[in-house]
Amino acid sequence: MYWLAPIATYSPLSHSFIHFLFDRMGSVLAASSPNPPPPTSGAAVAPGLTVPPGFGMPSVSSVIPEAASGQQQEEENPLPNPGAFDECHRKCKEVFPMQMEGVRLVVNKGLSNHFQVNHTVLLSTMGDSTYRFGATYVGKKQTGPAEFFPVMVGDMDNSGSLNAQIIHQVSSSVRSKLAFQTQQNKFVNWQGDAEIRGEDFTATVTLGNPDVLVGSGIVVTHYLQSITPSLALGGELVYHRRPGEEGSVMSLVGRYSGSNFIATLTLGSAGAHASYYHRANDQLQLGVEYEASTRMQDTSVSLAYQLDVPKANLLFKGSVDSNWVVGATLEKKLLPLPLSLVLCTFLNHRKNKFQCGFGVTIG
Repeated sequence: MYWLAPIATYSPLSHSFIHFLFDRMGSVLAASSPNPPPPTSGAAVAPGLTVPPGFGMPSVSSVIPEAASGQQQEEENPLPNPGAFDECHRKCKEVFPMQMEGVRLVVNKGLSNHFQVNHTVLLSTMGDSTYRFGATYVGKKQTGPAEFFPVMVGDMDNSGSLNAQIIHQVSSSVRSKLAFQTQQNKFVNWQGDAEIRGEDFTATVTLGNPDVLVGSGIVVTHYLQSITPSLALGGELVYHRRPGEEGSVMSLVGRYSGSNFIATLTLGSAGAHASYYHRANDQLQLGVEYEASTRMQDTSVSLAYQLDVPKANLLFKGSVDSNWVVGATLEKKLLPLPLSLVLCTFLNHRKNKFQCGFGVTIG
């Protein structure tokens, strides 16, 4: 059985802008990360190539020139791969609780080492109750300790709407992804992207909803470069075109990683997004986010925590923001049974609204 952690395609800064564009042209579907296991704290999803510890050129003389010694040190300690651009804020976002309403039942079933299916039933009091069937296939091509390709993930609801994506490692440094979304019997969105990972950089090009006949579509380019082992800088360029209208948005990002923290700042014409993630110890993690949108003329600050109690198999998550929205989730694993219980509550003090959700995951 394999577990795939989803990832977002676009950066949080351009999220509101891209959704504004796709309200008129169709939004680009967000895709998940292809790595089956969740990333460890402060580590990139797919680190770059590194020289094994202790490797070095044998010395031919008792005296090594300073220039040669410096060059050898650079070869032994190359800069790490910074990971994907859209994962810069992900570690902080994982600390925040996920909002859920109603009752949700998820049943996961592994049919083989490469194929898994799942059933999801959602009973809601605010919207329509739905049923979704999902399937995940992981190929036999191994590119890392826990990386196998190709990966195909898809799910369909009771109305016939389909979400699907295919991820494949073309070569050791090139990864491709194709995602599409249908609503009943009509294509709504589709996108394709190619990602190139070097030893100390990651470059991505994404093409969304292209229409050659009409002359419309969206192109998104990402680039992230490691400057030092702790500092990474990059940028994002979003270009959109439709008949009688075209435009572009550019943003810059900087990320500084320490032994137990990650600080990230994104700036652009659409606004600003800053996040700080801190691992206090093995049980407690903290996250702070600041978001400012120039289009919405709104700013918000959010604080979240995650408390893990391994002896009791409990996981707590809580958050509060500047709009006085308080949320919390409690997850309990009933080992040795393959069963997990989740309780979620959110309270909006300003609007006087309360939401409560209960979930059961089997498998």
